[in-house]
Amino acid sequence: MNKDTLQHLLFLDIETVAETDEYDNLSERKRKLWEKKSSFFREADENTAEEMYERAGIYAEFGKIVVISIGFFSVIEPELKLRIKSIYGHDEKQLLQEFADLLNKHFDQKTLKLCAHNGKEFDFPYIARRMLINQIELPWTLQLAGKKPWEIPHIDTLELWKFGDYKHFTSLDLLAEIFDIETSKDDIDGSQVNGIYYKEKDLERIMRYCMKDVAVLVQVFLSLNQFQKVKPENITMV
Repeated sequence: MNKDTLQHLLFLDIETVAETDEYDNLSERKRKLWEKKSSFFREADENTAEEMYERAGIYAEFGKIVVISIGFFSVIEPELKLRIKSIYGHDEKQLLQEFADLLNKHFDQKTLKLCAHNGKEFDFPYIARRMLINQIELPWTLQLAGKKPWEIPHIDTLELWKFGDYKHFTSLDLLAEIFDIETSKDDIDGSQVNGIYYKEKDLERIMRYCMKDVAVLVQVFLSLNQFQKVKPENITMV
């Protein structure tokens, strides 16, 4: 990858939670659908659908987005400078509309590429599905219909690391360790987000964690492409 292409990249990470604070607050129909959905992984854990509901946030049909953090290079030469910001809140539709407006109004849709870790399996389709549910028009970068594989403007650091090995999953945190990058899990990890959101009601804490994940994502991406990492003093979180 040519270093000049870095200016066209938007790095992102999302944080998601179950759509309601309690299983009992789902409609009767939705509870039945969750029982059916969760049956595929409940058998091994021997838990009830209600006990497994805190994991509902990983499914776009049963969850919602509370944070989208994005990072982009504000300066390429002589040194890389990275800016990271977050769109977050309790109103998912407003959050997603703000993200769509950001993509449509502030970036060149023909050259922009989105980058996330496991983004092709999680972040990109999750955002697109939640936009459809909230009746928000998909930005060009999330419209896949009719596009050839090489025309899809998505980069996945997990895919870069796989080198064609489709059965191999590696977490972002493990890649950070391998490439000597400071962890983003020094306060919380993804498994705690639902509890922090509904029980502790600390969305700001989740937002800070998500921004740190984006910083790690960028450093991993640079390492995978054999670029120099961004110096800590050149990372600005706003």
